[in-house]
Amino acid sequence: MRELPLPLALTARLSPVVVLACAGWALTSGPLAASPAAAGPNTEQQENRGADDGSASEPSAPSSTAVTKTYASAPAPCTSIAEKTVTSLVPGAKPAGKEIPSTDTKVRRTCSWNALKDYDYRWLDVSFEIMATDEAALKSYQQRTSDKSGGGAVPGLGDSAYSVVNLTTEDKQETREGVVLARSANAIVVVTYNGSDFESKKAPSTDEINKGAIKAAKEAMAALENGRTG
Repeated sequence: MRELPLPLALTARLSPVVVLACAGWALTSGPLAASPAAAGPNTEQQENRGADDGSASEPSAPSSTAVTKTYASAPAPCTSIAEKTVTSLVPGAKPAGKEIPSTDTKVRRTCSWNALKDYDYRWLDVSFEIMATDEAALKSYQQRTSDKSGGGAVPGLGDSAYSVVNLTTEDKQETREGVVLARSANAIVVVTYNGSDFESKKAPSTDEINKGAIKAAKEAMAALENGRTG
């Protein structure tokens, strides 16, 4: 087999995806910040008023507004996909994958697999994002799917799911990428799968990339739901 220098397209794809997983999504899917509670009235003044008017202060009733999360933390992403699925979608990749560092693993975890076998390059990324409420997850899901036009719904995957495939060409090299976004309660699963053939300069078919991304998303969703708290 002759060796070929890697095209600029391959070099460009091996690193920006990590930035996307660690930084881009952090801007849209982080947990909502809680505002500091307002200071209550002075306790001594309350007691004095109670003594003056002969009334006794009553303890406050416990709050009933606490939100119960269906998912309290993100599952381990590198074990969310079966080894046979990894070897099928990313030939030559180590099944263990590589988890990308996260500032808070309870709310965001991502695993990535990539390999170049002969002249075929494949890359798979699986990410779990846990949000404060169902409403926050729904809002993020709707925003992202509206930004990725040209795709369609994926039936039977979480509460709702969306898949889109796009083709890009750089220096005459084609790369086809599929993205699946799936939401379940307060959690979002994001799967990205792409490929290129650096000998023919062609990309895998839309059907191959789309089916591969959906297969990985279904396994990731199953892993998420198996660890639900509610």
